[in-house]
Amino acid sequence: MASKDRILRLKEETRINILDASLQIVKEEGWQALSMRKIADAIEYTAPIIYEYFSNKDAIRMELTRKGFLILARDMRQAKEKHRLPGKQLEAMWLAYWNFAFAERELYQVMFGVDVNCCELCEIMPEAEVPYTLVSEVIEEIMVDKKPSEDEVCVKYYTFWSVIHGLISINLVRRTTSDEITREVLKTAISGIITSLTA
Repeated sequence: MASKDRILRLKEETRINILDASLQIVKEEGWQALSMRKIADAIEYTAPIIYEYFSNKDAIRMELTRKGFLILARDMRQAKEKHRLPGKQLEAMWLAYWNFAFAERELYQVMFGVDVNCCELCEIMPEAEVPYTLVSEVIEEIMVDKKPSEDEVCVKYYTFWSVIHGLISINLVRRTTSDEITREVLKTAISGIITSLTA
């Protein structure tokens, strides 16, 4: 029994090493540079061993996408739990989202890249739905007196997400303003949308 547990543990360690090596390659060279051969070289295995764990490069990208959503959900939950007032919770969650995007730039790129349809992603990966659920629950709480429909909550969520994701995209591609100015724009946008929830 102990040897079976040891084998399973070693397999999981190899799987994690493959993902870690993949992410390191991407951080150093970009997503276009990722290949099974480079991953094998990085962990000092042969390429066929990598295929025993992941059928192709896309399977690795999907697993890194899942990892990104798990980290993002954790960060947003922790941010929410630090505040009691719904408006402060929303601000904290969106700031955590912002911080994640720059701390985990490569994961954010694969999670929300232009070649990925987010709606389709939610259907095949439940983790992708967590940020929406966390934020929409607080939006509903703020708008409780208005008894918002599901569509109204969805519109408010996508208003937030469009602004935040747009600012992140601009800053990932081209940094032309200081962090202070960018953060002020972010906070002003979040504050304005929160105000619109109760208007």
